[in-house]
Amino acid sequence: MGIQRDVRLGFKLVKDVTASRRAQRLLNGRLATREPLPGRHFKIAVYFADGPVNLYQMRQWYKPLAKLAETWPVLVLSRNGAGALPLIDESPVPVAYVRRVADLERVLAEQDIRIVFYVNQNSRNFQMMRYGRCWHVFINHGESDKMYMVTNQIKAYDYAFVAGEAALARLGKVLWDYDFDKRAIRIGRPQADHYSGTTAIAPDERQVVLYAPTWEGDRPSAAYGSIATHGVDLVAALLASGRHRVIYRPHPRSGVVDSAYGAANKQIIAAIAAANERDASAGHIYDSGPELGWQLSAADIAIVDISAMVYDRLATGKALMVTRPADPSAQIDSSGYLSDCEWLFDGQTGNIVAVLDELTHDDAAEARLTVWVQRYFGDTNPGVATERFHVAVQHLMNEWDRFDTANPRTDHIEASSEQGSLSADDGPDIELL
Repeated sequence: MGIQRDVRLGFKLVKDVTASRRAQRLLNGRLATREPLPGRHFKIAVYFADGPVNLYQMRQWYKPLAKLAETWPVLVLSRNGAGALPLIDESPVPVAYVRRVADLERVLAEQDIRIVFYVNQNSRNFQMMRYGRCWHVFINHGESDKMYMVTNQIKAYDYAFVAGEAALARLGKVLWDYDFDKRAIRIGRPQADHYSGTTAIAPDERQVVLYAPTWEGDRPSAAYGSIATHGVDLVAALLASGRHRVIYRPHPRSGVVDSAYGAANKQIIAAIAAANERDASAGHIYDSGPELGWQLSAADIAIVDISAMVYDRLATGKALMVTRPADPSAQIDSSGYLSDCEWLFDGQTGNIVAVLDELTHDDAAEARLTVWVQRYFGDTNPGVATERFHVAVQHLMNEWDRFDTANPRTDHIEASSEQGSLSADDGPDIELL
């Protein structure tokens, strides 16, 4: 068994290296044809050290960043070659590929970066945070009550942009000696002002159900995924009803840790394809596209796992159910929305049609939902969150001017003269590209 495993790992390594080198060649060709970035132009950077598997964390910020760039020029700093390729194609704001610390230093020396946004907690964020004279701001990639949202790592950033009162309460339970009034700034959810994508779904008598599960997690306390426990039976029952249209949008990491989740995911995808073959008018959708937003607005009811998708949907104020993790080790915040949400237990999935019928006519559930929307996001009228986002950025720009005036620059970042070598700071994070 050990030899077979080593052989499989060896083949995988060769495959990964080959794909990585191919991606590097494509990236080099793409970079060679681009115009150089204008000097001293960009005031805001978005630091992204991940590859394509986590690109969803950036995608939801594309349109808010594009709108912000109309006032403050924004530049994405990509540290990963495989991630930089799609970013260059997709991002509405310019992208700089800064694989090495020397590359990062060069871009910082050439630009006037005053605010750096971070959408996740990648360990390589620390390489960027070494630089002073700019505000390091955690903006995250969603609002949720997952354990990820209450990490003490938030203290490492100068500021955090949070959604609303619920986020402050959540952090207040775990952070000691943190200046919430200064460092945690409420902005709502500006992404909700820019829901993206279109669908060919034509309204008819079918009830549209969005099932958007998260991945299985990498430890028991984060085992929120429902694909293997709820998903197969749930989707099968909805496909068989003849009254529902399913939009199935699984997390892109589904099955990366547990092969059972990968197999269940494939089973659901195959069942959707078979249902559409039997009845093309059913219009069931397996959605793996980069655009997120149309699914939330098109669905009459959403069924999601404990993840940011709960709160993406909550911001719409429309009917919502949350799958209850089957693993008792999964950590659940019982003080926020999850203390009052409509739970879907794995034993209910076979009877999902009756469950959804009951929810559709539950006025009390709708009233509770409205209260929680206000607590998590504040005013959700169109454009309000975007305005709060821009006001928060303007505040930090004003603070930057104040500190810069009081502390004139006596040093500056110099671009490394060793552009052909790797900086020692890169350490074990060097890519095989």
